[in-house]
Amino acid sequence: MAIDPSDILLTGRVAVVTGGGAGIGRGIAEGLAAFGASVAIWERNAETCASAAEAIGALGIVTDVRDGEQVDAALQRTTSELAIPSILVNNAGGVFTSPLLDTTENGWDALYKSNLRHVLLCTQRVARGLVAAGQPGSVINVTSIEGVRAAPGYAAYAAAKAGVINYTKTAALELATHRIRVNALAPDVTMTEGIMRVLPNGLSPDIGQMIPMGRPGHVDEMAAAAVFLASDMSSYVTGQTIHVDGGTHAAGGWYHNPQTGDYELGPG
Repeated sequence: MAIDPSDILLTGRVAVVTGGGAGIGRGIAEGLAAFGASVAIWERNAETCASAAEAIGALGIVTDVRDGEQVDAALQRTTSELAIPSILVNNAGGVFTSPLLDTTENGWDALYKSNLRHVLLCTQRVARGLVAAGQPGSVINVTSIEGVRAAPGYAAYAAAKAGVINYTKTAALELATHRIRVNALAPDVTMTEGIMRVLPNGLSPDIGQMIPMGRPGHVDEMAAAAVFLASDMSSYVTGQTIHVDGGTHAAGGWYHNPQTGDYELGPG
């Protein structure tokens, strides 16, 4: 069966993007809509939820996806106003510094709920609907490069993101027989509002040395990968984590020497 340009289109499908009010989530929501999907944004910030939904032409539902009852209500409304969602992007998340010796139980729980708990809640609810309807689907979990490398000062966040990667693999196997694919996207430095809050003084001038492609990523590049995973172009791809990171994960600690341009292990 030859591929066709129409295989990338999402026309007639309903997509849910959690945390779609800003940053990577909003970029993905825009990308899915541009390729024909009807998009529902589940976002706990009422202001960004409304502005993103209006700009994209999406259904905005103020939802805290860490709460199972709110997820149930959002899914019911999405299904009622659009249709059963066959695309789910678990993008919601949050981060704050949490050094190992200073991490409190409440801090650990907050980072777990923000970055991992909702992945179960949303995937489970959406998948149940698809299985009951006998429909295929695509789940896309947004994790991070911090899920596969050490992250000093961010141990709880990194542990949660590593959990997303493993959950992606396991969910992919459990849902494969139902024709529901589960994959993950792992960005590194991507220019978003959240990154600028974490790095209030801006990116290091050495960012070009750290990333093989020499620059931070853009939300549209994450969106492009999400469109691929949501579409029939990736019909035989499941259980995978795609690193949309300019080569950082592949580099494994190799950096560009700023004088020679050559690679060396560790910054020069």
